[in-house]
Amino acid sequence: WHPTHPERPGRAKAGPGVGDSRAMQITFKLYASLTEFLPAERRTSNQVTLDVQPGATIAQIIEPFNLPMKMVHLVLINGVYIPPAERATRALLEGDVLAIWPPIAGG
Repeated sequence: WHPTHPERPGRAKAGPGVGDSRAMQITFKLYASLTEFLPAERRTSNQVTLDVQPGATIAQIIEPFNLPMKMVHLVLINGVYIPPAERATRALLEGDVLAIWPPIAGG
């Protein structure tokens, strides 16, 4: 399996336990330049529904997408900021929305 080849449009599987009947669904959103790491057909909407193993962490979910860690700047779960120190251990729950922004320069 590869995240750019979901079984059904708009859906992909990520992390350990792929194909496990206990999988839960989350919404994965990438913003700005990070949308290039989503499957081509999902880039316009900037999101994909993922089937992940219960207890999957942020780090486990983003790993198959090969995001450069220096580009994973702002991470939110359901609109709540997750600090870098918690990203390897913070587990998601059924229905959560994981959103990631790259560093953005401005003036």
